[in-house]
Amino acid sequence: MNAPDTGLFCHTAESLPLENSFAGLPEDFYTRLRPTPIRAPYLVGASTSAAELINLDPAEFAHEAFVEAFAGNSTLPGSTPLAAVYSGHQFGVWAGQLGDGRAILLGDVPAGAPSAENPSGRMELQLKGSGLTPYSRMGDGRAVLRSSIREFLCSEAMAALGIPTSRALCVVGTDMLVMRETPETGAVATRMAPTFVRFGSFEHWFYNNRKDELKILADYVIDHFYPALRDATNPYQALLKEVTRRTAELIAQWQAIGFMHGVMNTDNMSILGITIDYGPFGFMEAFDARHICNHSDHQGRYAYQMQPRIGQWNCFALGQALLPLIGEVDDAQAALEIYKPAYDDKLEQLVHAKLGLQSTLPEDGALIDAMFNMMQGSHVDFTLFFRRLGDLKMDDPASDEPLRDLFIDRPAFDAWAVQYRLRLKQENSEDAARRAAMHAVNPKFVLRNYLAQIAIEKAQNKDFSEVAKLLKILERPFDEQPEHEAYANLPPDWASELEVSCSS
Repeated sequence: MNAPDTGLFCHTAESLPLENSFAGLPEDFYTRLRPTPIRAPYLVGASTSAAELINLDPAEFAHEAFVEAFAGNSTLPGSTPLAAVYSGHQFGVWAGQLGDGRAILLGDVPAGAPSAENPSGRMELQLKGSGLTPYSRMGDGRAVLRSSIREFLCSEAMAALGIPTSRALCVVGTDMLVMRETPETGAVATRMAPTFVRFGSFEHWFYNNRKDELKILADYVIDHFYPALRDATNPYQALLKEVTRRTAELIAQWQAIGFMHGVMNTDNMSILGITIDYGPFGFMEAFDARHICNHSDHQGRYAYQMQPRIGQWNCFALGQALLPLIGEVDDAQAALEIYKPAYDDKLEQLVHAKLGLQSTLPEDGALIDAMFNMMQGSHVDFTLFFRRLGDLKMDDPASDEPLRDLFIDRPAFDAWAVQYRLRLKQENSEDAARRAAMHAVNPKFVLRNYLAQIAIEKAQNKDFSEVAKLLKILERPFDEQPEHEAYANLPPDWASELEVSCSS
C-alpha cells in the first residue's frame, strides 16, 4: 500500500480527517457505541511506518492526547465509532451470529493515492480490546497485553515480509486486569486495514435470508474496493472470483514463508484477501507439515498442510453466501475454479524464487518434493534452511556446512544437494547474483514465538524496550543486521514448551 507523500503536513491524532463509510450502511449492519475507557493508559509500542501510511506524525506517540485517543478514552473529531455484525463458520461448524465482540471501528482516514491493493485510498482504524459490545456474547470485550503485543508485532512483520496484511498502529496498556486462564494485564491495540469486512459478513445475511442486505453489502464492497468489477457482466460472480484468487495467492504466500494463521474461520477471512485477526499464529521452526500452531485446535483443522484446502473451503462458503446474487450454481462454481490454479501458480513462483531458480522445468516438482521430504525427516528449521541455502556455492561443497549442520540425516541432504547443484548448472546460475536474489525473498528474521514471549514478559514489567527493538529488527527481515545475529538463531530448548491458543 502506498504511503502518503511525507512532504505533506503530518496530522496530529486530533486532526486526523476521520470519516466512516461503513457507517453509511443501514443500521442493521452495526451498533453505534463508544469504546469503554481504561484506567491510566500508557503506550506500549507504536509503528512509525504504520503512522506514515495515514500521514500521522510519529512525534504524536509521545503525547498524552495520542494515548488517550487510542486507548478509547477520548473520541477523535469526526469519529463515528461502531461495532459491526457478522456471522461465520468456526472450526467448520456454523456458529451463527458473531460480530465485533471486542473491537470498535473509529472510522477511516486517507492513506495515500488509490492503488491496486487499496483502491479506496483509505484506512479504517479499529480498536481491539475496547470493551463490551452487543456482539461480545460470553466475552468481556477486552484484550490482554500478551495477545496485543503479538498482533502488533506480527502485523508489522508480515507487512515487511511483503505479505498482504492488516497493519497495527499501536498498543496501549493499562494495569486493569483481564481474566483469561489467569488474571492478565489488559491492553488496546489499534488495527488498520482498508476494510474489515470478512467472509462471515456475507454469510450473516445469507443465513438470515436477507437478500436486500446481502446486495447492499456486496455493492458497498465492489464500489469501494473492487470498482473495476462494476462493469462486469455479473459483478457478484466477478467479486467471488477475484476474492477467491486473492485468497489463494495469500495462502500460497503463507506457505512459502512458513506462516500459520491458527484460526482460519470464515469470520477471520478478509474480503480483500489480506491477513487479519492474528491470534494463535506461528512461524514454522522445526519443519513438520502436520504442525498445529493453535493449542485449541485439537483436530488439526488448521495445521500448516491444511491451510490451502481450508482456504478453498472458506471460498466455497463465501460462494454459497453470494449465490443469491450470482444467480446460478454453475456461475458460482466457475468463479471458484480459479482457486487451485491461482494457488499452484503462486506457490510455484515463490518456491522457485526461494530456491534461486530463474526458470521452471517439468522435473522441478520432484526436486522440490524431495526437499520438503528431507526437511520433514530431519525437522529442519524452516527459516534457517532457506536463508542458508542462499550461501551454497556451486563448486564448493564446503560452503554447505552451516546448512548441512541443520540436518539429522546428513547423507539425505548431501544427495539432494547434488541434484540441486545440477539443476543450478542447467541455467548457468552465478553464486553472487543467486545469493542476492535468494536473500531478498528468504528472510533472516521472523517473529518466532520465543522472541515475542521475551518482549511480552519484559512489557509485563513495564519495560517496553524489547517490543521496540524487535519491531525494528522485523521491519528489515531480509537484511543481515549482524548486530542482531542472536535473533536469527535456532530457538532455545525452553521455546518448545510455549503454547498459543484461541485465548492468545
